[in-house]
Amino acid sequence: MKIGVLGTGMVGESIGTKLVQLGHDVVMGSRTATNEKAVAWAKATGKGHVGTFANAAIHGDLLFNCTGGMVSLEALHLAGSSNLNGKILVDVANPLDFSKGMPPSLSVCNTDSLGEQIQRAFPGTKVVKALNTLSCELMVNPAKLPGDHDLFICGNDAGAKAEVMKLLKEGFGWKTIHDLGDITAARGTEMILPLWLKLMGALGGPNFNFHIVR
Repeated sequence: MKIGVLGTGMVGESIGTKLVQLGHDVVMGSRTATNEKAVAWAKATGKGHVGTFANAAIHGDLLFNCTGGMVSLEALHLAGSSNLNGKILVDVANPLDFSKGMPPSLSVCNTDSLGEQIQRAFPGTKVVKALNTLSCELMVNPAKLPGDHDLFICGNDAGAKAEVMKLLKEGFGWKTIHDLGDITAARGTEMILPLWLKLMGALGGPNFNFHIVR
């Protein structure tokens, strides 16, 4: 599958590398086609490609938004509405605002979410919120933790969610994925982040996840 990964940080690198290992044709996009981190990633994978946000969006039949939440809308506008139209966009970003230092706050919450903002800005794109409630290492390798643990997903398009869940299960190894409904459920998954950050401090690292017992 042709996949575009928007963003060159730890999340984009982890997801892009996993997708290349699975045999997908991946372009990592950033503001410039010569981004040093993207070029280094492509060299390390041996098969990944680099380009602008627009290049990645044009290339991918499926897209991952791995940009920082505060700049996601800007990055997606640079990718181009027409290039995103009709495609599935897996939104991994969280609206973390570091402008006042640590810990970050959420720039949007309660009555709105970044996932919803993206869906409103790009109504022709099938936005699926997923993978935003855990570390990048666990996103692509849930087996790093013992036993079963859970992932959350939401979005307005049932077919898009089914396609994403198939990739996450068959490719990334996820066993339990909870479909929380439409994109408004992104409010809840994004608001997990303040708790997640506190837990990371209390547990001494990001190697943990949530498990729903009923």
